[in-house]
Amino acid sequence: MIDRRAFLFAAGAGGLALAGCAAPPAALLRGTGDLGVVVERARGTLAIVDTSQRTLLGEVAGLGDLSHASVVFSRDARFAYVFGRDGGLTKVDLLERRIAARVMQAGNSIGGAISADGSLVAAQNYTPGGVRVFDARTLAPVADIPAADVNGKPSRVVGLVDLPGRRFAWSLLDADAIWIADFSDPAAPKLTKLAGIGRMPYDALVTPDGRHYIAGLFGEDGLALVDLWQATPSARRILAGYGRGEQPLPVYKMPHLRGWAVAGRRAYLPAIGRHEVLVVDTDSWLEVGRIPVAGQPVFVMARPDGRQVWVNFAVPDYDRVQVIDVLTQRIVQTLTPGKAVLHMEFTPRGEAVWISSRDDNRVSVIDTQSFATLATLAIDAPSGIFFTSRAGRMGL
Repeated sequence: MIDRRAFLFAAGAGGLALAGCAAPPAALLRGTGDLGVVVERARGTLAIVDTSQRTLLGEVAGLGDLSHASVVFSRDARFAYVFGRDGGLTKVDLLERRIAARVMQAGNSIGGAISADGSLVAAQNYTPGGVRVFDARTLAPVADIPAADVNGKPSRVVGLVDLPGRRFAWSLLDADAIWIADFSDPAAPKLTKLAGIGRMPYDALVTPDGRHYIAGLFGEDGLALVDLWQATPSARRILAGYGRGEQPLPVYKMPHLRGWAVAGRRAYLPAIGRHEVLVVDTDSWLEVGRIPVAGQPVFVMARPDGRQVWVNFAVPDYDRVQVIDVLTQRIVQTLTPGKAVLHMEFTPRGEAVWISSRDDNRVSVIDTQSFATLATLAIDAPSGIFFTSRAGRMGL
C-alpha cells in the first residue's frame, strides 16, 4: 500500500515544482502547422505568414540572392531551409523569426531536399555542379558528391528529391543521367547511376507514393521514368515524341515538375513550349489526353484532394491562372490575380490557394470552390510560396 502522507507530500512538491516553472505568455504560444513562408526575391528576405488567419507575421532578412529560391522544412515544421541562387543555405527559425544557421555551400544553387527522417539536407548545384549534403541540425558538411558525365566533365544538377529511407535522387542536366544515393551510412553513401536516360533532363518529380521518379527532358519530346521499387532500377522513356509533326515554339520559361500534379490514376504534366497539359495514365504511363491551355505551362499543380489542377504560365501569359476540372478534363475557370504570377501553394486541405504576383507586389488568397479572393497581402516582389504542411509530404 502507498503511504498516504508520502503521496500528499509528493503531490504537493510536484505542484510547487510546476508552479515554479514560469509558463510563456499565451500570446507567444503558437503551433507551426499553419505557418508558411513567401520568398521576397528582390530583397533577399523571407516573409513568414499565418495560413489560417491569412496574415503576415514578420520577415527574416539577410538570406542573399533569392532570385531562384526554394524551401524545405524540418520534420517538426519549426525550421525552414532556404536554398539561394548564390549557393547560400540558410536555416530559419520560424517561431523566433531569425536565422539559426547559414553556410555558403556553392557558387550557384537552384534547390534542395531534406531526407525522410529529417536528419540530412541536400543541395543541388549548378556551380560547381553536384550535390552537397549537410547535417540538418547544425549544417555541418556530411558529403560532397560531384556530378560529371562519362568524360569527367562537370554537370549541373536538377530534380533533386527525397525518397523513402535516407535516400535522394537527382538528374544530371549536362550528362543525360539520373543518380540515386542511399545515405543509410552517411559516411559512405551508395550511388546508383543510370546513364542515357534522355537528352537534357531539366527537372523532376517523385510520385506521392515514392515509387516513380520522372524527369522532364528539354532536349527531346518526352520524359524519363524510373520505377524505384525495382531491385535494379532502370530508366525508360514515356510520352516520346508528343510534339511530333508540329513546329516547336520558343520556350520562354522552363516548366517546373515539383507540384505533384498527380490526381487519382492520372498525372498532369506541362508540355515544353506548347500550350497544352499532357494527361498520363499512371498505371501504363501512356498518354490518355491533352488539355489546351492559355499559354506555355510553368506549374501544373493538383489540389490536395486531386479534384482540380491549377496551371500558371510563362510570358506573355503570366498574368493568368487556369483551373482544370479533373472529372470533365476541361478548363472551368480563368483568373487574373496579378502581373507575373510566379507560384501557387495550396493550404493543407486545399480549401484555398495562395498565388504570388511578383510585379504587383501582391499575394492573393483564392477560395478554390467559389474562386473568390479571400485576402491579399502586400509583399515585395513575391515569388515562391511554401507552407509547413510540406514537412510531412515526400518530394516537396
